[in-house]
Amino acid sequence: MSEQTGRLHKLFDTNFLEYTSYVIKERAIPAIEDGLKPVQRRLLQTLHNMDDGRYHKVANVVGETMKLHPHGDASIFAALVNLANKGFLIDRQGNFGNIYTGDQASAARYIECRLSPLALEVMFNRDLTEYVESYDGRTTEPVSLPAKIPLLLLQGAEGIAVGMATRILPHNFCELIQAQIAVLREEDFEIFPDFPQKGMVDVTDYEQGNGKVRCRARISEKNEKTITITEIPYGTTTTSLIDSIEKAAKSGKIKILSISDYTAEEVEIEIKLPRNIYAKDTIKALYAFTDCEMSLNTNLTLIRGNLPETGTVDEVIRFNTEKLVADLTRELEIDLARLSQKLHARLLEQIFIEERLYKEIEEVTTYERVVSTVDESLQPYLKQLEQPLTREDIERLLEIRIKRISRYDIERQAREIKAIRKDIKEIQSSLKDVVGYTITYLEKLLDTYGKDHPRLTEITEFSEVKASKVALSNLTVGYNRESGFIGHTIKAEDEQNDIAFPCSEYDRLLLIFSSGAYKVVPVPEKLFVGEELEYAAVFKKKQIFNIVYRDGAENFAYVKRFKSPKFILEKEYHLFPPHKRSRILLLLLGENKHARVSLVPSRRARSNIVEIDFDQYLIKGASAKGKRVSPRVARRVVESTERVIKERAAASLPGIESPAETLAGNSDQFDTEAVSAAVEDDDDDQE
Repeated sequence: MSEQTGRLHKLFDTNFLEYTSYVIKERAIPAIEDGLKPVQRRLLQTLHNMDDGRYHKVANVVGETMKLHPHGDASIFAALVNLANKGFLIDRQGNFGNIYTGDQASAARYIECRLSPLALEVMFNRDLTEYVESYDGRTTEPVSLPAKIPLLLLQGAEGIAVGMATRILPHNFCELIQAQIAVLREEDFEIFPDFPQKGMVDVTDYEQGNGKVRCRARISEKNEKTITITEIPYGTTTTSLIDSIEKAAKSGKIKILSISDYTAEEVEIEIKLPRNIYAKDTIKALYAFTDCEMSLNTNLTLIRGNLPETGTVDEVIRFNTEKLVADLTRELEIDLARLSQKLHARLLEQIFIEERLYKEIEEVTTYERVVSTVDESLQPYLKQLEQPLTREDIERLLEIRIKRISRYDIERQAREIKAIRKDIKEIQSSLKDVVGYTITYLEKLLDTYGKDHPRLTEITEFSEVKASKVALSNLTVGYNRESGFIGHTIKAEDEQNDIAFPCSEYDRLLLIFSSGAYKVVPVPEKLFVGEELEYAAVFKKKQIFNIVYRDGAENFAYVKRFKSPKFILEKEYHLFPPHKRSRILLLLLGENKHARVSLVPSRRARSNIVEIDFDQYLIKGASAKGKRVSPRVARRVVESTERVIKERAAASLPGIESPAETLAGNSDQFDTEAVSAAVEDDDDDQE
């Protein structure tokens, strides 16, 4: 049993590794050499084999590709449509779908395609291509195509394999070519993604093909009640974008009256707004709550040397540039060899005909004797040849027909030889400066095709749109004092004692209790807080609080001012030291607030009222004790609508105290009987 289990595990491990390797190399991850997955490479090779300058029915292309690709026609068709819609290598004819709306392509029998001029120029060279047998051994397929541009970055790629994935963003054609030129000139360069859906992109966190980018739709304000979307983020369609907007509207995050899609060749989505909702605020909400802003994580995983690895944009460009130099060098060397052979053949033909060497063999009877005779007759002219004389050269001379000899044009032959020598000289000059030749080649590509591929996506920096700031107040939080519950499912029934206020789901609530305890909590559905809730509202930074409270230990009233405190969510804090008799007597918000404190009557006091102007007190921390209102016990504190008028200090006369001095003198006196009585009265009230 154990031996069988061991064999099973071994078989599973072997098969799993083979499957993993197959998915990584043959299906999901593109190669750095040509930027293609196997199905894409097979498609392009098939189109090149079929190329005659005319369009081919896609169904026929799919059928021919199946000779190289061991999977079904559906995957081949999807790959062809995707490759064609990128707009670089395949010319389309018919309905290939819409990258803006997400509409599907027509059936393969109704649409046609062919290789683009760019593909024919930069993707194929049989002399530079290594071929292997196809999956069934009936034909051959390329290991990789000799791409002369960094196609991996130009088109981008996405794929999910076993244990790894790749997401390579597309880049601009002109910028890639310019980057290659910069590499050859040993200059610095910087390159960023460019998307066919246009839009805007923030590349602050883009790290050479890794990291992330933020994409935004281009939204304009047609008028204060109408919004128009003319460009969409990469990875979305108008259909998915509209769905996200409608979802946000249903959940109450944004308010719209109607949304219409007029997209055809260009994106055009029009949004109408209801009453009291304006475009400026709604645009921010669209970025916060819909797919009008997308964050895309990138991962530049590729196949290099038959192994997967994670690279960078800089590495890919430099690799492809070095490969381009090597490929162009090989092309020049191959062309030079062919021209040299051609020149050699022309010179032999010229000598053979112009020197009438063919007459030497008129009376020779055997073939071998003919060959030797020609060989002997050419010996005096060997120095004029570019290559050593071979038997194959002699046999080609013997195959020249008499008709051609009779029509031989000496001047034309001389011109052809001169042209060949000129071409050879140019190639030799290019080989001496391959880098310069490569730069010239890239500049020609840029001049020929650059105008067709301008940058579509604007590179910018986005100011962060916080959902909490642009969210609509679509919830109503209620506090029912009788039940002691607070939340957006609770209704406030008593207008005088209960609390109700609007908020959004992203807000935080500040709860202050009569005991001086406070905490900040998320918007609850239903939360028990008890009957002593003094204040509940949406937490706002820099909110000024004015309070008068009773210190239970001393039984005196204190006044203090503070701004919205710092907090840890759902942690309880205290405005003053906890005590069973400590409580808030009055709480007011903002500036220009006044209060009237009624004190326990005293026989020695001129007044039992203290007017408080909160603006006269410094704003300190929430935990500060504050200033004592009076050495006498406060019986009642109410908000005062009358502004406290400061009296001018009268001039002091000898022997006569000023009102301020009198008050100060009285403040040092403490009526113990009145305090005791007040404490007893207050305790009776609490009970």
